[in-house]
Formats: sequence, structure tokens, C-alpha cells
Amino acid sequence: AGSGFVNLIIYDAAGRVVETLVNSELRAGTYKAYWNASDFPGGVYFYKLSAADFTETKKMVLIK
Repeated sequence: AGSGFVNLIIYDAAGRVVETLVNSELRAGTYKAYWNASDFPGGVYFYKLSAADFTETKKMVLIK
């Protein structure tokens, strides 16, 4: 386990970075990240989570 550098970034449908929620060294464990999307229009967004040798990108839909 230990610790590692973690990135959690939100992108719009065009691939532009909308917000970086996490960009720091974290110890192994469970975390929550909150995105205040009140200033963003509804639509499709993607989030990319990177930690050590793990990277995952998922789609999410913001409904207003």
C-alpha cells in the first residue's frame, strides 16, 4: 500500500480540462472528492482518475 501521487480531473465533452479535484500525494485509503458543478451547464463530462500505475476514465452526465 503506502502512498502515491493521485490526480482526479474533470473534462468536458470536447476534452478540455474543466476542473482538477485532486492533485496531490495521498496515503492508501478511501477518499471522497466533491465537485461543485453549479457554474457548469448540464451535459456529458468525463473524469479521469490516475494513481501510481492505475488510470481510469469514466463518463458522467450532469443533469440540471
